[in-house]
Amino acid sequence: MRLHTLLCLSLVSILPACQMMEPHSETAEQIDQEHEIAQEIATTCEQSGELADKAFDCEAADEGIIPVTHPKEEVEVEIAPEPIPMDVAAADVWQRVSQNLAFEFEDNARIASQRNWYLKHPAYMQRVAKRAKPFLYLIVERLEEENMPLELALLPIVESAFDPFAYSHGRAAGMWQFVPATGKRFGMKQTWWYDGRRDVMASTDGAIAYLRYLNEMFDGNWLHALAAYNSGEGRVARAIKKNKKLGKSTEYWALDLPKETRAYVPKLLALADILRDAEKYSFSWPIIENIKVTEMVDVGSQIDLALAADMAGLSVEALHALNPGYNRWATDPDGPFNLLVPVDKVEKFSEAIAATETKERLNWVRHKIKSGDSLLKLAHKYHTTTDIISQVNELKGNVIRAGEYLVIPVALKSMDFYSLSQDQRLADTQSKHKSGTYQVKHQVKSGDTMWDISRKYKVNMRSLAKWNGMAPTDTLRPGKELVVWLKGKDGKKHSDAVIRTLTYTVRGGDSLARIAQKFKVNVSDLVAWNQISTQKYLQPGQKLKIKVDVTRT
Repeated sequence: MRLHTLLCLSLVSILPACQMMEPHSETAEQIDQEHEIAQEIATTCEQSGELADKAFDCEAADEGIIPVTHPKEEVEVEIAPEPIPMDVAAADVWQRVSQNLAFEFEDNARIASQRNWYLKHPAYMQRVAKRAKPFLYLIVERLEEENMPLELALLPIVESAFDPFAYSHGRAAGMWQFVPATGKRFGMKQTWWYDGRRDVMASTDGAIAYLRYLNEMFDGNWLHALAAYNSGEGRVARAIKKNKKLGKSTEYWALDLPKETRAYVPKLLALADILRDAEKYSFSWPIIENIKVTEMVDVGSQIDLALAADMAGLSVEALHALNPGYNRWATDPDGPFNLLVPVDKVEKFSEAIAATETKERLNWVRHKIKSGDSLLKLAHKYHTTTDIISQVNELKGNVIRAGEYLVIPVALKSMDFYSLSQDQRLADTQSKHKSGTYQVKHQVKSGDTMWDISRKYKVNMRSLAKWNGMAPTDTLRPGKELVVWLKGKDGKKHSDAVIRTLTYTVRGGDSLARIAQKFKVNVSDLVAWNQISTQKYLQPGQKLKIKVDVTRT
């Protein structure tokens, strides 16, 4: 399990032992225990002091928190709901939920603590409501259809603040925060093109299936089921078994669980309590009309999201915000082909789709193969996959010949238009001025780990992961390019720095120290930029990459 790897990498003194041990395979139960990471990191922090603090966010871990990243600014999607019919029981969808709450519980200090936080932060609920507005009605409808408690409509507030792009350092993604294995286990397809964990309706169906499974596993006890959703069914089952053996109560409140899980269920119950007695607490829940404002349309085949956006009368960014499951510039060629659009756009969109043949839903380029071309190189150039190029061109293998032609599907617009695609979100994350004056690129080699790379560049491991939109435990694949933010030679950050990259040809008599002095940079920087060893002599004619702040050189 990645937890073992994470803890091993955190302590230099035990690295040899870690390398000798084979990590456990990712079984469903082990993956469900990802949230134990925070508790384990806290223990490591206590034992290892400054070393661990450089690698992890010890303060957050001590509070039992696995941070959730919201990688994009809010995207405002214009939605024009129709007037609410007179026969609708509740004019507000929150009111609809409050009228059908099912959990019975006694108030206690743990619930009160969470309730006080929400009551003191009304602006937080305003942000949550803005994210929830396009989806909440559909989620509540789906819960009602499946005869599930409507308290579960509040769970995405606890998990992700209703952000479908949320990503935790435990590798959980989406509004309902599924880790990869559990997502697949409950029907969420995950490919290069598409991630069902971020697809709001697909992940809602998966969450319902998982919660129903947990509820049945724990004999109808919803508090046990919710705790298991957070920390894994194995963890909760062992806590119950332990209490039984000791003759203690097995109710949720008496179980020995991780800090995060001990706070998790009270958060949901606190929200339910505030919603039920909003007048008592003088708390104004932001209004979300109790009427469908978005609708799913099946387009039937792969389509460029820019073309679909034009058909629907939306910006690409707005369409992607409603359909965050799509990783790239188009829907998955193998489906799903569903797109969520505002209800007032459905008729126009459906008519445009019906009038557009399948072959016209993508843009195509006829590429003449040149010497040095490969399927991998072309896939990278045209933002697609080798499988798609092979399939479209009916290739038998990976060999392509110079002078021949390939037909390749390409994006209708430049990649900048697909600002919420995975590639563009990563580029945006990597380009932001984080904690250094300039960035260097590190191409992952076989055997590289986050720990190795963070030590090589003398940066915080968690920061390195965050700069690249990853979790510290994510697998590094050879060839992947990571961004590393470094500080200037004086250790200060210069917001006005203008960094330029130049190529220097080594001359006879040159040394790293002499070149560094000439360009006013550090020897360590030269080594990092060029991934060279200080033990080897420079050769005349050798090319070196140098990052120069032109405002200070």
